[in-house]
Amino acid sequence: MSVPKTPLLTVDVVIELLDRPGEIVLIERSHEPLGWALPGGFVDVGETVERAAVREAKEETELDVTLIDLLGVYSDPVRDKRGHTVSVTYVGRAHGLPKGGNDARIAKGFQTEALPQLVFDHAKIIADYQAWRVREANRLRGC
Repeated sequence: MSVPKTPLLTVDVVIELLDRPGEIVLIERSHEPLGWALPGGFVDVGETVERAAVREAKEETELDVTLIDLLGVYSDPVRDKRGHTVSVTYVGRAHGLPKGGNDARIAKGFQTEALPQLVFDHAKIIADYQAWRVREANRLRGC
C-alpha cells in the first residue's frame, strides 16, 4: 500500500499574558515568510499536537504555556505559501514576559486592538480568538 501525500501538520498558540491582561503574544519570524505571527511550528513524528504546541511556544517565546482550549483547525491549502499545512490552534496562558528564541527574532505582547500586519492566516485566527473570548465571557456570566 502506498503512503498518501497529505498536508504537513502544524500548531499555533494564541498566548494570553496573565501579567498583562488583554495582551497576546506574537513573534517576529526570523525565516520566510518574514513578518509577525502567532507562536507555532511543525509537529514532530511521535509527538502529540498538545505537546508540540507547548514546545513550540516555549522555544519561540521562552514562556511556559498552559493550554486552556482548542480554538480550531485551519486547513486552507493557501494559508502558507511554502505549501499546504494544517494548523491545530490552541488558546494558552502564561505568566512572565516573552523573549524571542529559536525561529523568533522578537516575541512581544500586543493588545488585540493594536496588532501589526500578520503573515499566514493569523489575522483570521485572531478574529476567531476574539469571538471565542466573547463566548467565554458570556459563558462565565451564565448567558
